Amino acid sequence: MGVVVGGVILDESVVLASNSPQHENPSLQPVADSLLRKLRHSKIPTGISYDVGLSDDKVSLLKRLVTLYSFDCFILNASSIDDAKNEIMLAWGDIGGSILYVVSDKKKEFFPKLSNCSWLIVVLRSLGQESADVTEGGNSCENSSMIFINKLEELPSIVCHINRKVSKATGNSVVTVGYVMKPSREEDFAKRGAFPLYPTQNGLIFMPLTFELPLSPQLQEVDIVLHKATDEIKSIELKSRTNFSNRIVYTSGMQDLERYLEDHPDCCVIDSFNNIYPVLDRLEIQEILLCLEDLKTEGLSTIRGPHFLKVDSFKEPDLLQRLSEAKLSLPSIVKPQVACGVANAHNMAIIFRNEDFKDLSVPLPAVVQEYVDHSSTLYKFYVLGEKVFYAVKKSTPNADILMKLSESNGLKPLVFDRRSKLA
Repeated sequence: MGVVVGGVILDESVVLASNSPQHENPSLQPVADSLLRKLRHSKIPTGISYDVGLSDDKVSLLKRLVTLYSFDCFILNASSIDDAKNEIMLAWGDIGGSILYVVSDKKKEFFPKLSNCSWLIVVLRSLGQESADVTEGGNSCENSSMIFINKLEELPSIVCHINRKVSKATGNSVVTVGYVMKPSREEDFAKRGAFPLYPTQNGLIFMPLTFELPLSPQLQEVDIVLHKATDEIKSIELKSRTNFSNRIVYTSGMQDLERYLEDHPDCCVIDSFNNIYPVLDRLEIQEILLCLEDLKTEGLSTIRGPHFLKVDSFKEPDLLQRLSEAKLSLPSIVKPQVACGVANAHNMAIIFRNEDFKDLSVPLPAVVQEYVDHSSTLYKFYVLGEKVFYAVKKSTPNADILMKLSESNGLKPLVFDRRSKLA
């Protein structure tokens, strides 16, 4: 499938902060680092350009960036555009598409020359210079070979929009997936090539959604919304057993997304917010797993979830009796009822003595589960439609090894964060 945006060149005017005092070291635009990370993993050739008159400390910073992100560096000014074009051709060869040149409107002297070089020009308006000449509901304006934007955050969506528009014009079927998740998670996926800004062989384009821009115009560009709503949870209330949706407080951006999806039921979303609620509550997860015992099939092994008990206080006078009635024996693993989305959701403990419950630091309410030996190996299964995927994860050791760890620590409970390794 042809790629319209074959390369991206960022002028130093959109990369470096322009309001740094003269005596301070040069710095990046606030959103430049995030943009550079996205472009690094986009598989689109990317370069940074600067004028020969730029100060040595700024040139030094730019060269550190191109080294860090494996970009190219080009010298480009109004009188050297032809030389720069030849240098870019030598560096990138046949890139199979147009070059997108991103420059600040402070360099208006570039525009007449740039208009004759067959590049697509993206002009970042200076603060306070936003024009009323914008597309309805959006921030960008397309004018011949020039596209005007008000914020640098708009650039990834501009790349996706151009690729989507031309791919469809050439008869290629494309599906745009708009995704939103925390930067560290996005980076982890992007490192493995999961979120390219250009069409994949099977016609997918991945467009990052940002809450820093109006959400509706972005969503009008996408066919599917892929989100990690649990990254945007501010708080969860578990005291009530009412509808889970009334007990979760999302960030304002995620609330906007949820409202948009409610108003546009035809929009495909992965995964429905209703499907997320049960897995936020370990007690609800356990109650769902109870249904496994009803799936008995003759000749096949019976699968069940671990025995469990919800605990509101570790000082309940009848706690030991309740544990026994729930078929729980030692060792047991104690987990917060909230499964994710809040800071202490992964603070857990493995206990070996009944008296250890008294001063346990696991957040309440909690779920006590039987500890099942699993040889430090966990299999996580994922279902998407009719397809089943699985991943093998490292996990905690068997009980005999954990007992030795506890004995070496005076038989104290093993308290740990599930996201870190249990030594």
